[in-house]
Amino acid sequence: MKIGVLTDAETASGYRIAGLEAVVAAPEEAAGKLTEMIQSNQYALVAVDQRLLPDPNKAAERAMRGRSAPVLLSLPNLLDTFSGGGDAKAYMRRLVRETIGFDIKL
Repeated sequence: MKIGVLTDAETASGYRIAGLEAVVAAPEEAAGKLTEMIQSNQYALVAVDQRLLPDPNKAAERAMRGRSAPVLLSLPNLLDTFSGGGDAKAYMRRLVRETIGFDIKL
């Protein structure tokens, strides 16, 4: 199973460089794309850009019924978060650790 990120076109390439699979969506199509990612059964973790879906768990409530995977993780937009500098990898590791309870190597 993979780690996927639902994000905008501007930040998708950064996630791809980090080795993650990025799915690009506009805000009006984000809920549908998230449902597709869940139903594909390919992802163990799906990180969702908060600009697209402020509450991915609520948006995916119906698609997640009866499923334990993927874990949904809401992320602030990386351009907003790291425009002034900072360690994006450490930030993402901390978010994943807080969400699923253990550390993973990105």
